[in-house]
Amino acid sequence: MSVPEPSPSRPASPQRPPAPSRPGQATTTLWRPTGPVELELVRESKWRAWPPRLLEQPIFYPVLDEDYAVRIARDWNVRHDGAGFVTRFEVDTEFLRRYPVQQAGGRTILELWVPAGELDEFNAHIVGTIEVVHEFR
Repeated sequence: MSVPEPSPSRPASPQRPPAPSRPGQATTTLWRPTGPVELELVRESKWRAWPPRLLEQPIFYPVLDEDYAVRIARDWNVRHDGAGFVTRFEVDTEFLRRYPVQQAGGRTILELWVPAGELDEFNAHIVGTIEVVHEFR
């Protein structure tokens, strides 16, 4: 499977200027279900980067389907962390081509598996800022 078709970058909010991008740069929208601890670390990065993985987390896995991210945040993060959040962000499509899409279950259970050691480079290719689009308690 290949990376989904790019979507136009959304302008970032005035409080959080976007990361540098090239004019006409194609981006892909990704989602990440997360708990409150990881979300606080993203906030500390001024909504520009994902924190380093813990030792027991060898991969960072953003997902390609908003509904799948909602299910994880609502059904897993709430139960384990007391709250779940779905974030949305844009990444340079050309950069993402190095990560094959992983089908982790049904047709819409699609993830990218980014090795923990490559997360800084992945973060450098986020275009704009990471935004919270759903919250569950």
